[in-house]
Amino acid sequence: MFFMKSYMERLPVVWVLFLVLSFSLAGCGVLYTDIKTPLPQLSVNADSQSRAHTGKASCTSYVWVVTLGDCSVQSAMQNGGISKVHHVDSEFQSYFFGIYGKFTTVVYGE
Repeated sequence: MFFMKSYMERLPVVWVLFLVLSFSLAGCGVLYTDIKTPLPQLSVNADSQSRAHTGKASCTSYVWVVTLGDCSVQSAMQNGGISKVHHVDSEFQSYFFGIYGKFTTVVYGE
């Protein structure tokens, strides 16, 4: 029986259960996540004309260790030719426990 085994024999099973529970309670999808949200510190109510230009900048993460890219607001402004920011949104995609992740900053302005 499981409870009759020694502590060292049960340890791998306990760790697997712990990891499964922690990933399932994380609040995000385990296999795939795609989230788009406004950044509240830079959100401004803007009219449709203020969306004349859109700029994006992305960062990519591999295997929780390496992150590459420039996802700053300034980089997104340069990519969209924006000099006056009206509001900023963010997008996040994650695949299979976060082994691959992509964060994108989206800037709207003139």
